Amino acid sequence: MVSKFLTRHAPSHHSSPFLTPSTISNFPCPSKSFTNFSLSTKLSKLSNHVLLEGSKLIRAGDDRCIQPNHVPLRCSNSSSNFEFEADPTLTNEDLKPTTPTQRTLSAIEMASLWVGLVVGVPSYYLAGSLVDLGMGWGQGIATVVAANMILLVPLVLTGHPGTHYGISFPVLARSSFGIHGAHIPTLLRALVGCGWYGIESWIGGEAIFLLLPKSIKNTTLCKSLPWLGTSPLEFLCFIAFWFAQLTIVWKGMDGIRELEKFSAPILIFLTSCLLIWSYVKAGGFGHMLSLSSRLSNKEFWSLFFPSLTANISFWATLALNIPDFTRYAKSQNDQIIGQIGLPIFMGLFTFVGIAVTSSTKVIFGKVISNPIQLLGQIGGFTTIILAIIGISLATITTNIAANVVAPANALVNLSPTLFTFRRGALLTAILGIAFQPWRLLKSSESFVYTWLVGYSALIGPIGGIILVDYYLIQKRNLCLRDLYSRSALGAYYYSRGFNVAAILALVFGVLPVIPGFLDKVGIVTSVPDIFVVIYNNAWFISSFSAGFLYFILSSLRKKPDKSSSTDLCPNNKPSL
Repeated sequence: MVSKFLTRHAPSHHSSPFLTPSTISNFPCPSKSFTNFSLSTKLSKLSNHVLLEGSKLIRAGDDRCIQPNHVPLRCSNSSSNFEFEADPTLTNEDLKPTTPTQRTLSAIEMASLWVGLVVGVPSYYLAGSLVDLGMGWGQGIATVVAANMILLVPLVLTGHPGTHYGISFPVLARSSFGIHGAHIPTLLRALVGCGWYGIESWIGGEAIFLLLPKSIKNTTLCKSLPWLGTSPLEFLCFIAFWFAQLTIVWKGMDGIRELEKFSAPILIFLTSCLLIWSYVKAGGFGHMLSLSSRLSNKEFWSLFFPSLTANISFWATLALNIPDFTRYAKSQNDQIIGQIGLPIFMGLFTFVGIAVTSSTKVIFGKVISNPIQLLGQIGGFTTIILAIIGISLATITTNIAANVVAPANALVNLSPTLFTFRRGALLTAILGIAFQPWRLLKSSESFVYTWLVGYSALIGPIGGIILVDYYLIQKRNLCLRDLYSRSALGAYYYSRGFNVAAILALVFGVLPVIPGFLDKVGIVTSVPDIFVVIYNNAWFISSFSAGFLYFILSSLRKKPDKSSSTDLCPNNKPSL
């Protein structure tokens, strides 16, 4: 019976010389044979009959071992438990697949998430930086919209396994990098998230600094210290805002979701107020958008591609760990429709950022791309109060959702027994200080071309490898049991828990970008032009090269006999 099941259903991506149909037939339940652990991961509460997406109606009795190819999407109201044994070092409450009752994120709520993420100072600053660097308003908007339309593809594709299987990014990475190798991409993503957390917290601290009376700002506390790189008072404001965010983080994902839902309309209102103010002061859109491009055709194209890469990199981090959010979506339609909110809202907010930045040339006689500096120029008690509310709310909604969830989950994945979501979030916040964000924001060029383009060389290869693995190698069929098993017979154990093919592809994707990065930060004086071109297109080149090499290396692996596979998941084709 079991040997027939293996021949019919086992996929061909894994083989073991120690496992044959005859040996398996002696085991009453594969999941109990391969893993003998005390911790049980409850996938969901099901009735005796469970309808699995893309599969037939099967019976989930306690006397059978059923390994789901898909997390159940619909079930009756009775409370029979569907379980599989999981290694306690690979799971805890934050890493378990989401159950149907936890999947409450609708398309509107998903879109609201993007409103909270997009409407923020970094997004405004990124848009304004394009004008500051010489682009016209139309060129700037076209660059941002093009980048986010491109990014929508990996967002939706990477979001699919999150909704389909209910798994987070660290668990998904186990499929391609291996049970232990998954720590490499998750920690790299966490490192970037820590840097962003520091940047957003610094921006929030600047908002607090703006609220302080001039009498305090004129003291010696406002004098910059060379060894610190900023003034003690600004640093204290940064720490105050940094600490305030932790109260929301401490509530976990539920607190984050509620904050995003209710903050979206407030942020839209405050953004509209800023646009209306600049419209009135500048004398209409004609004057607001009168700032033309200062670039020749050659200069524009030399600026366009690194700017496109920077704009993709801006949200590429979230495109990587989007399963952390889509695992809570009600359906694939909800996550796909909700994701469309990114290019729409980013395009609209970019227009606001570029229009207001352009208007500052008319109003103040100089371009002011930093919105906090702009609000300081505007002055007025009411303006400052609204600015504090808007900047704080925008910063918190973006920072917590985009820069806390992924690093916290990465640390939980590293050691589920040591870290919880709260502990991971706390360590993320501490590491954010070490990045010294005030130095990263010292100029438009350092923010856009050093920070954004630089880390895209790390994020791009990981995304390329994961997408190639899920769609071309695994063909959207994952075995949940093996994603939580350290058994050497597991489908994702590879070589002692590491997939050498994925690691080699990651290194190959990053290496060509390093010379250009060293040139950009001034460590080397000059490099061949080809490395400058590679660096300016870091996300594209690194993601495609790493994904291509991973596909080649994975295809060269010996095709195993299906009957010897340990992956006992039904090999049903997942439905969209």
